[in-house]
Amino acid sequence: MRFFSEEQIRQVLKPDEVIRAIRDGFARDFQQTLRMPVRTKLEISGGTLLLMPCYDSGLQAAGVKMVTVSAQAGVIATYALLDACTGEMLAMMEANWLTDLRTAATSAVATDLLAGSDAETLGIFGVGRQAFAHLAVLPRVRNFHRFLVCGSARSDMKKFSSRIKEEQGIEIELVTGETCARESDVICTCTTASEPVFDGRWLRAGTHLNLVGAFQPHTREVDDETIRHARVVVDTYEGALAEAGDLLIPLHNGVIGRNHIVADLHEIASGKKTGRIGRDDITLFKSVGCALEDLVTAKLAFEAFSP
Repeated sequence: MRFFSEEQIRQVLKPDEVIRAIRDGFARDFQQTLRMPVRTKLEISGGTLLLMPCYDSGLQAAGVKMVTVSAQAGVIATYALLDACTGEMLAMMEANWLTDLRTAATSAVATDLLAGSDAETLGIFGVGRQAFAHLAVLPRVRNFHRFLVCGSARSDMKKFSSRIKEEQGIEIELVTGETCARESDVICTCTTASEPVFDGRWLRAGTHLNLVGAFQPHTREVDDETIRHARVVVDTYEGALAEAGDLLIPLHNGVIGRNHIVADLHEIASGKKTGRIGRDDITLFKSVGCALEDLVTAKLAFEAFSP
């Protein structure tokens, strides 16, 4: 069994390769090969433990991610990659960057499939790890010329601005939530908010949204107005209908029906369904995060280290 540190994972995983691997993973007809139960959630002292197992006989790979979410330590992830034939553990990986990158890469896949081809302004809500990853990865699928960021704490925003300029060469504009919502072609919500972070009436026609932050049935980042007017795509139906408060709350309140979810990412990536129909459509990808994304990315990392 091999151990890979966070720094080693950062060095070996290339965003373009992760985007391609995740897109290929969702595009496959994996109904007969994929075993991916809805993640297990366990409340522990001071936080939440998430377990995300996955086995795909088509990929000949299996593994499980363990994530703890707490106010004190934030999000800490570890990945155990297994030999699919013997059950032997092949590698244990520190998986914070793996998680950040695979989430942003999945948003990039959704953006490439759903956003307008002429999108030029990227708007980010949040200044944490996921916000950084999305700013680093999404420009690989669209030629953005303007970057807007809305955060809650001014000091954190200035620190974030300096880091993204130093590490990615991106000049960002620190803006209000209204400006970010009104002037962005692609919006990514990467927050810890439990209530909507902007008014859905501010969105302009043709906007694409990636909702990343909320992962519990009682939390959401966008309001009923946003959901009502969007063509909604999810990573998986099972995960979204179990955990995505952005959808479960308006479903429970009768704002939308189940058929308001037009597709999952497999159906869009494989061409079975169409996400964007018209130029003025507002499209929305709700990312809860699924274990297939982790397995594909961990396998890619392991193979990069293998002789």
